[in-house]
Amino acid sequence: MIKLRNISVIFNKGTKFEKKVLDNVSLSIQSNKSIAIRGGNGAGKSTLVKVIAGEIKPTHGKVLINDKDYTKKTIVQRSHMISRVFQDHMLGAALDMTVLENMLFASKRCVKRTLAMYNSKAQYDFFIERLSELKMGLEDKIDYQVKYLSGGQRQALSLVMAVLSPCQLLILDEHTSALDEKTAQIVMQMTMEIVRKHNVTTLMITHDANEAAFCDQILEIKDGKIYEDGASKNDEQTIL
Repeated sequence: MIKLRNISVIFNKGTKFEKKVLDNVSLSIQSNKSIAIRGGNGAGKSTLVKVIAGEIKPTHGKVLINDKDYTKKTIVQRSHMISRVFQDHMLGAALDMTVLENMLFASKRCVKRTLAMYNSKAQYDFFIERLSELKMGLEDKIDYQVKYLSGGQRQALSLVMAVLSPCQLLILDEHTSALDEKTAQIVMQMTMEIVRKHNVTTLMITHDANEAAFCDQILEIKDGKIYEDGASKNDEQTIL
């Protein structure tokens, strides 16, 4: 379980440029559930994600993962527990490496990585099986360099890579917003099929109400506070 306890983030504190981006936010995300967070530009959703991932340390409050305090842990120290798929499909995989090479590297997320990574027949078959779940023909392009894939295929690959190894939380950071409407719908449908099949705890940042509706619960962030159904839930929002 991921818990935020009274998180506040204040940029440029003590100066005339001081800005409170998150305001005493508390949130609990139960295992194997999905939550969508919507909000406009500057609402605080990106800051919230970065606090959870370890990119930003909160001014006040705590980040707990499985009841352990991770508030001061870096993004690297959390990387074995938190996976992310970004908005930019150019960021999710190494473009000059093949699909297979990228998957081999991603599969070593929880262990020490070396340049020489063993590729067994069983592992190869496992990768083919996971790619086949996408229903995008990527299993037939396992030897292609990623730069030759479409944007939608890259995002699909990034998603599979993110959940190859067990993680405490998958963060989808507006992962369909750079795709055309038809491709975005395909990737979104495929995303939820995969996270539900593999029981992946998921936090999705989105501006799209239709995409948010795929999740178990929808929250809105506005002016640094979290809301649901028009009421403030900053005392603590729990995904049941």
